[in-house]
Amino acid sequence: MRIVFMASAALACPSLDMLLSNPADEVVAVVTQPDRPKGRGRALCPSLVREHLSDNSIQVLTPVNVNDDGAVAEIGRCKPDLIVVVAYGQILRSAVLGAPALGCINVHASLLPRYRGAAPIQWAIANGDPLSGVTTMYMDEGLDEGDIILQQEIAIEDRDTGGILHDKLAAAGAELIGRTVELVRIGEVPRQAQVSADATLARKLTKLDGRIDWTLEAREIYNRVRAFNPWPCCFCCVAGATLKVLAAEMVESVDADGSQPGDVLAWDGDGPTVATGAGAIRLIEVKPEGRKAMAGSAYMRGRQQLQRME
Repeated sequence: MRIVFMASAALACPSLDMLLSNPADEVVAVVTQPDRPKGRGRALCPSLVREHLSDNSIQVLTPVNVNDDGAVAEIGRCKPDLIVVVAYGQILRSAVLGAPALGCINVHASLLPRYRGAAPIQWAIANGDPLSGVTTMYMDEGLDEGDIILQQEIAIEDRDTGGILHDKLAAAGAELIGRTVELVRIGEVPRQAQVSADATLARKLTKLDGRIDWTLEAREIYNRVRAFNPWPCCFCCVAGATLKVLAAEMVESVDADGSQPGDVLAWDGDGPTVATGAGAIRLIEVKPEGRKAMAGSAYMRGRQQLQRME
């Protein structure tokens, strides 16, 4: 089959490799987001998928709006049998969805209909879910609302961060898209309509989502520290400066009588122990403002008089 692959983020790279490795199919074009300014110098940088693509013979399209007439015409000239979409970053409208003869299929990093939207990996961890997974589905004009084809569950381990779970789901998604494309090829694709009443939304993250609210319970803060690593990263304010919290652990037994959420209870062991709305958190790895990441134990040196984190 002739396949147009539409993707931009790192989640998609294993799926691209899977499609390129199958001699039964031909990836005739890769559609990805245009180069964007990044970093302090604001230099233009390609998407991670474009960086990953080592085969220079494959046509790469970078429309600002994939739904405008020019972009639709370019995709049409590729004569795709199938469009495969993984973390592309734009919603497809009817003109694009109707371009391939066999439809458009998507890999989504959740067990739909849970966590439709932009940040399903992070919110699954932040909400304390025991399971995540990947879904392949037929696309329509809704937000992750199309008919489900296949799903694969992935357990969320207690030490999984957003980055670790991302990589697990990227690998699982590649395997699942391989199976899905084979079903499309032989014309035996299952379709299951989503139950909209069961749907939840995984809204896009902002930097402010990382701000630690010490009034939350210890388990909630611990889950958020894991979920938002590597981005947006949890943080608090210490003596007027930002402190990023890269890793933490819950403290089961601690004397917190008379303390308020955010009070530093102890400066011993592997890092400072901080009171929360219920229980306490020990900061295992941190990044002080303007400095490199360090162990919580190293951060403690010289700060034993600090009484509170905001």
